Amino acid sequence: MGMEGERAGGGSANEEEDSAEQVVNPWEVSSSGGKIDYDKLIDKFGCQRLDPSLLDRVQRLTGRPPHVFLRRNVFFAHRDFTEILDAYERGEKFYLYTGRGPSSEALHLGHLVPFMFTKYLQDAFKVPLVIQLTDDEKFLWKDLSVEESQRLARENAKDIIACGFDISKTFIFSDFDYVGGAFYKNMAQVAKCVTLNKVRGIFGFTGEDHIGKVSFPPVQAVPSFPSSFPHLFTGKNDLRCLIPCAIDQDPYFRMTRDVAPRIGYHKPALIESSFFPALQGETGKMSASDPNSAIYVTDSVKDIKNKINKHAFSGGQDSIEKQRLYGANLEVDIPVKYLSFFLEDDAELECIKKEYGSGRMLTGEVKQRLADVLIETVERHRRARAAVSEEMVDAFMAIRPLPHMFD
Repeated sequence: MGMEGERAGGGSANEEEDSAEQVVNPWEVSSSGGKIDYDKLIDKFGCQRLDPSLLDRVQRLTGRPPHVFLRRNVFFAHRDFTEILDAYERGEKFYLYTGRGPSSEALHLGHLVPFMFTKYLQDAFKVPLVIQLTDDEKFLWKDLSVEESQRLARENAKDIIACGFDISKTFIFSDFDYVGGAFYKNMAQVAKCVTLNKVRGIFGFTGEDHIGKVSFPPVQAVPSFPSSFPHLFTGKNDLRCLIPCAIDQDPYFRMTRDVAPRIGYHKPALIESSFFPALQGETGKMSASDPNSAIYVTDSVKDIKNKINKHAFSGGQDSIEKQRLYGANLEVDIPVKYLSFFLEDDAELECIKKEYGSGRMLTGEVKQRLADVLIETVERHRRARAAVSEEMVDAFMAIRPLPHMFD
């Protein structure tokens, strides 16, 4: 049986496209054409675009307007989201699963995007959430010790908690702490269903990759199955799972969806985002090795202003006269892209696009507005994170029942 979503002639996350080579997998995002072609990616992975009718339905079912990331097409693709909404409309609950690979102490704004969106989903649908910290993955892929990976997982947990998740509906776990028991049983079942050839095809592993990498995918697969969390979902093995994530994580869940029915579970549903662009331009993900490629939640007001003014790629013209005459190219302008993520007001965003695109607004003015918005976002996050104690991290990560998780 072929892997779900793969096209005839392949479907590996590492294959060449006909015009430009795109590599999109959980560890690398690049395109020889510069920009990621999301239409091609959807076609290759076999997921669907989120259409306006689905957004209308979300609003009708939750009684609240769709999140800014839905309205602006940041979360743009899905697998079986319709089935989640069908089940919810029938009165069936579901749970959310997302995660973070803790490879750095400080998160950048792109790292916050899935968590901001997941908080909205938790609040809107009033459902429980499990958050996986893949400290084992980072130990296997990066030059990190086990202890350092575990330390970074706790630090990242503080940033995640600062996004405002409901402790009565949220369980955060690190793989090094939690894997065992029922979770490990599910891992073994998944592992037995996936051949070495298949895992090479999906993830592009080679004979030079150590076996830790080859054996990792089941670890990320099984939080999709409710029986992996007996302290939360005992007797609820029919519960559906919705996974908000960036589209580079799709290979893991193509594999998971292929296996799920064979071991008695629903296929997890996904709702997938585009990549948050680097300050230097839309060429895929930001680089951890270049601190000027991203705005970090630890950046000072001065840092944020400097990074935006010096490094944010502008689609504006190179002189005021030309800008007044020709206007800005909004397709490549990073300040406008960042505003589309973090400026809540739809009317103001449209006004900026119109004025800037026509030349009535200058690059400096757009960058100033972006600086104001991001400084407010980062300061708000920093205040929330400062209030997260070690005891709060312990509470979120404690193995405990959540009696009010569906209230």
